[in-house]
Amino acid sequence: MTIKATLTTLLLATAPAMLAWSPAGDRIKTEWAEKIDPQNVWQEYPRPIMERPDWQNLNGLWEYAVTDVAAARPENFEGEILVPFAIESSLSGVGRNVGDDKALWYTRTFTVPTAWKGKDVMLNFGAVDWKADVWVNGVKVGSHTGGFTPFGINITPALAAKGSNELTVRVWDPTDRGTQPRGKQVNRPEGIWYTPVTGIWQTVWLEPVAKTHIAGLRTLPDIDANTLTVDVQSSCQTPGQLAQVNVLDGGKVIATGKSINGEPVVINMPEGIALWSPDSPKLYDLDVTLYGADGKAADKVKSYAAMRKFSTKRDGRGIVRMQLNNEDLFQFGPLDQGWWPDGLYTAPCYEAMVYDIDKTKDWGFNMIRKHIKVEPATWYTYCDRNGIIVWQDMPSGDTNPEWQNHRYFDGIEKQRSAESEATYRKEWKEIIDCLYNYPCIATWVPFNEAWGQFKTPEITEWTKQYDPSRLVNPASGGNFYTCGDILDLHNYPGPAMYLYDAERANALGEYGGIGLVIEDHIWTPDRNWGYVQFKSPKEVTDEYVKYADELLRLAEAGFTAAVYTQTTDVEVEVNGLMTYDRKVIKVDEDRVRAANKALTGCLTPKTLAVSK
Repeated sequence: MTIKATLTTLLLATAPAMLAWSPAGDRIKTEWAEKIDPQNVWQEYPRPIMERPDWQNLNGLWEYAVTDVAAARPENFEGEILVPFAIESSLSGVGRNVGDDKALWYTRTFTVPTAWKGKDVMLNFGAVDWKADVWVNGVKVGSHTGGFTPFGINITPALAAKGSNELTVRVWDPTDRGTQPRGKQVNRPEGIWYTPVTGIWQTVWLEPVAKTHIAGLRTLPDIDANTLTVDVQSSCQTPGQLAQVNVLDGGKVIATGKSINGEPVVINMPEGIALWSPDSPKLYDLDVTLYGADGKAADKVKSYAAMRKFSTKRDGRGIVRMQLNNEDLFQFGPLDQGWWPDGLYTAPCYEAMVYDIDKTKDWGFNMIRKHIKVEPATWYTYCDRNGIIVWQDMPSGDTNPEWQNHRYFDGIEKQRSAESEATYRKEWKEIIDCLYNYPCIATWVPFNEAWGQFKTPEITEWTKQYDPSRLVNPASGGNFYTCGDILDLHNYPGPAMYLYDAERANALGEYGGIGLVIEDHIWTPDRNWGYVQFKSPKEVTDEYVKYADELLRLAEAGFTAAVYTQTTDVEVEVNGLMTYDRKVIKVDEDRVRAANKALTGCLTPKTLAVSK
């Protein structure tokens, strides 16, 4: 057969799959959406914080169906959907709302590589919103609730002895008709509320593991003691197991630690070890091995860690300041919602996802407030590698109590139902667990404003005890209590300090929202919203710099962090530094960068000495 004939055969073989998928709808899209290949979507290794060499990506075209919520698995499916994009998104190829009275079904087949013989097989989901039930070859293998966290299922007993296997997933999501954490999703989007996200929205993948394997890691640096502690969690703790962790720098082992009996590995780091910071985001590779009682290696994974410390301390003027590595640092970044016009919760590709982080860094910010959403693991690893501090919000849900945002709360706090409270606590713990190891995360934010806020001092104290290595911002802009590490005000459009806490760090958790409509780059032509709106990039930039100058004075007076709203436009919100499709930067980048650099450097000893 000639080369030309071979190419023709290959094209004919792939054409049906390529023709079966196309983006749905006529909304604006990013430039990356135009390059989507349904046979090669989101191929990056999905869990770089705990990596094994062998894995199989299950992203791509699956079959789907929407049924009544009580219906059994459908005999016939309706068409194809591109995983990992939510069914409501354009990039799913469907663009259809589901609702709480319906269930979304997926199915596909897969084959386990023969090289995995003798291994257990884990089926992993990056995230599925909201309740997932999973079958393999008609056998129920697992279920999960929670739209923002990964989960894995050992499917080995359900696998066929040879040949292909059938995977079926059923998803139910009540969106805003339930009390579960959901972020900005509503059934009727408008204003600051966005399109629902239902179903699989992160990578689905298989990996082979030993029957006794490393189920998780929990890594804790201590720069004061110069130690790194790694809790190596075994799938099956047995006598005689030994965990060993090697710390590497540039491929060379620089420190080693071991433990038995399930004890954490405590590693003494070399003197003069480099610390992680936005200016120098130093990471160390980890080789982690779990040995059985026979002395043989049962499992190995690769990971990484950083030596860094987030804390607060009162300065010489009595102001409580946020610190990184025992030095004052003004943390300043955008409110980043992580929405996409074509993929909703899911960026079209890895390159698109990290573009937002790169622009944030390029604009001179040193922090991102990840707003009531959790990103894929690869997003946090990119922040680790590129020196971006992250404030991580809990996705909000349920209803609001009375909102008192200009004084400490003196009302009666709304209580959630027992079911709603249990859901919140379960999902908040799972979010902290899955993000615990990422060095970039500085602050946990359990509540945003008063939305779903309940038992604030108790939730704050639990969060602080569960992870004492990070700061806790009890309620960003919400009902304020004398608990946690931070008092966080919201004020639009310009910065203001209308409340001050002498015992906690004071932050401006949201301000700005300067709007600008860019024709042909908007979600809806006749419904655009911003806190204030201007008519040109120069006007927007002038206002941005004016606010930055005001914030600089307030930083001297007591603020130790601030968050500007926001990275991009989102649906009908036009408050972004760039458009929703990421095709237009709406400000003078050089002027914004200079203003931001002045803020991120405003608490250094040299700067303070000059200002005084």
